[in-house]
Amino acid sequence: MQLRSTSRGTRESTHTEVDVVAIGTREATWGADPLEFEGGFRSLEYDPKASFRSSLPTDGAARWNVTSAKTFDSTHSVNSSLSIGYSNVDWDFLKSIYGWAAVQYQAWARGELIVGGNETQAVILHTDAILEFWVNNTHYFGGDFYSYRNAPPVLHLDPGRHRIDLRLARDVRAFGGILEPTIDVVVGVEKVSGSLDLAKPGILMSDVIDGYLATPQGSISLRNSGTRDIEITGIHPANVSTNFSTVFPLLRLSTGDQMLVARDAEGIMSAESMHDTADKSNVRIAAGQTRSVAFNITLSPKNASSIAYNVTYEIVGTGKTSSLEVTQTLNHVSTYHPHKITYLHPGGTVSYAMLRPPAKNATCKHKQNKLPVLLALHGAGLEADDPMVTEALDPVSDLCAWVVFATGVTPWSGDDWHNWGFADVEAAIDAIPSWISSSRWLGPGVDTNRWIVSGHSNGGQGTWYTTTHRPDKVLAAIPVSGYSSIQKYVPYELWQPADPRRTSVISAALNSYRHEMLMDNIRGIPIQVQHGEIDDNVPAYHSRLLALQLQFAGTNASYNEVPNQNHWWDDIMTTPELIEFYHKQVSNMEKLPRELEEFDIVVGDPGDMGSKGGVKVTQLEDPGNYGRVHVRGRTVKTSNVLSIEFGPPFWKDTVVIDGQTLDFTAATNKERLSVHLSRNVWIVQDTTTLEESHGRHGRQLGSMTAILRTHGPVTIHHPDSANASHLALQVSRNLQQYFRANSMLLAGNAKTRSDSTTGNVIRLAIGAAASSTTADFPIKVSSSGVSIRDYRGREQSYSEARGAAWLQPLDSERLELVLWGADDEGLGQAARLIPMLTGVGQPDFVVLSEKAKWKGLDGVLALGFFDSEWQVTPSSFVS
Repeated sequence: MQLRSTSRGTRESTHTEVDVVAIGTREATWGADPLEFEGGFRSLEYDPKASFRSSLPTDGAARWNVTSAKTFDSTHSVNSSLSIGYSNVDWDFLKSIYGWAAVQYQAWARGELIVGGNETQAVILHTDAILEFWVNNTHYFGGDFYSYRNAPPVLHLDPGRHRIDLRLARDVRAFGGILEPTIDVVVGVEKVSGSLDLAKPGILMSDVIDGYLATPQGSISLRNSGTRDIEITGIHPANVSTNFSTVFPLLRLSTGDQMLVARDAEGIMSAESMHDTADKSNVRIAAGQTRSVAFNITLSPKNASSIAYNVTYEIVGTGKTSSLEVTQTLNHVSTYHPHKITYLHPGGTVSYAMLRPPAKNATCKHKQNKLPVLLALHGAGLEADDPMVTEALDPVSDLCAWVVFATGVTPWSGDDWHNWGFADVEAAIDAIPSWISSSRWLGPGVDTNRWIVSGHSNGGQGTWYTTTHRPDKVLAAIPVSGYSSIQKYVPYELWQPADPRRTSVISAALNSYRHEMLMDNIRGIPIQVQHGEIDDNVPAYHSRLLALQLQFAGTNASYNEVPNQNHWWDDIMTTPELIEFYHKQVSNMEKLPRELEEFDIVVGDPGDMGSKGGVKVTQLEDPGNYGRVHVRGRTVKTSNVLSIEFGPPFWKDTVVIDGQTLDFTAATNKERLSVHLSRNVWIVQDTTTLEESHGRHGRQLGSMTAILRTHGPVTIHHPDSANASHLALQVSRNLQQYFRANSMLLAGNAKTRSDSTTGNVIRLAIGAAASSTTADFPIKVSSSGVSIRDYRGREQSYSEARGAAWLQPLDSERLELVLWGADDEGLGQAARLIPMLTGVGQPDFVVLSEKAKWKGLDGVLALGFFDSEWQVTPSSFVS
């Protein structure tokens, strides 16, 4: 690639590559690169005669090839697209045996970045559809697998040639399974200012309805492309003087357990940690970091076509102040049409959804004062404001419901509508009452606890997730062309061979997303399933399977398979069957929670599971196994359940649990009653006492993805060294890239004051520097390596451990994720495990050996789960 070219346009460039090697679904996070056995691709030099063992090519050998890339040069940027395919693999035969899992593979490619001129240049590097790469001798893991271009790395390159090595990993969910199994990636280089830049053009803000902003929250995505930290000192209208009285200061969260709102005369200004910077006032953006900065937007005049704001900032250590102007064209929309609203995600970032209030011509015969929410979840790769999403329900514009087209923060919904994405869904629904109060709305109100859920493809899977995890809020559900689980969509075949005890832990970490195992939770909820007969993206088998499981669960479900239709067609969300179902369900006056005489609850993760019939499982005995509750009348039978919370309609009188009679009439809290299993005896427990206990509960529950249940920006604490700083920045970039999640970087021995922040913490440590937040924690680090105390109390030491990652508790239901390395390279191994892509299956703790680089999961020394007292469970693998 040529950064500067005298002749601009499209041309051919060459890349050398190593031939195809097998890899399994989402396996790259675990390493599993056979070339690491040879010292890694970075240690190899081009040799057309060299060969490497592989299980895919016809002769069992991978070799070097030379491939041409198409490169387009412009004055300030270069984009090089590379398409790789292999004719020496019998893909059709492999697919006949292993299905889509067979067309997932990996390869490495090598190219060059050529920098002209005589000066060091600041550039950003886009790596579309790439997860891992090296630039010269610097390793990057995370890349931009979904081509978001939210947070590319900033490089400062000297004139000359710079080698770039790309790990190419084909993934069916990202690349498809029907067409030729090629890997198509783009590498882009773009010059930047070397100071503060817009990471995304414009302002994320609401639409204007009838001359007023739908909602005031806005954010600007900023990137520090310089070599010094930058502090944002204020945001103000571009046409207003920047004196003290008119600057909109960036305020911060107050201390305490909950995210508090800082206000001035204009309203909400931002959502930042009170310890964001040393002086506790300004937002700091580290060198190379990308962050979104939240602020309140005012609109004057009402008929404006655009707005402009100035971001004022100071380069730390220089005393130099500057400003950056940001403009945004306004979108004026009628109140009754889908329009963009903004709100705060629990993680502190501003997100948006599209809202369609009930139409004027909606004839609500049942005369409800408060109408239900019709929740529409989009498929993978779509923004919620895409007309393909917002116009899909136009044929039913007269529904008596509040329609919310949720975004899940990103086009892939961050994590498939699970932890991070689902928190965004609930925040969008909770934003409707504020919209009603501020928009001069005179129509019917909203019942935010009555949902009709619909969605297509990944949104169909999100519909299954919502219905199985919030059954007491779901009035009815319409999953369309959705997959049942990640494992059923693309089988976890062709991973590097691993001990079944290890693979069982990975599988258990995904228990909460295996919907075919959770259909019992849907009993009593009307379901209309729909799928195209010839769907070649998500096979109709998924809906057929779940419809069968619904029958087994005794659920009132209808199944509609549309003949001769594929994955998408124009009226897929408004077929006659669906239209009839929509109108029937918006008139459904059934009381929620439902009072069922008999029902079952299946729980994979209590941290993301709501109640059913007023019964909520709050803790499992062993989180590595499903918990189950069977309710018949006032009799409850449990399996692998440690604590239960009872609410209306189930909280009164007496209950028989596992043969033991409990009298609830004397309980002081008549709305929320909790029982806890202690030495095989169920005890009524005050919910306040439970919340204040030191045990694991609430947002701390679940596997490593629980770190995403942060309330406020994540604090990333790291040693004060070049490599650790690079890794911390990479962690921050990945959080922003895949979730648009904000984070704060703190280096060295500086006190994090993490006990006073509202967000979760990620801590990087090297050698014996890691420590636990509790004295009796089962994982310890010393100069001799890592030791783990298993569920029997036996200590197991791992002197060969190279890296490790584990969760540990902080106060107020917060978590700290510790990333430990025996050295810099080991820390890099551990950093790969931070939740980023769905389906990886990171449990509560993992200890890695050197062999994990090429053996993947089978190179893991120990992995597993912590119970309610933060002790290692029997289902863990500790040898």
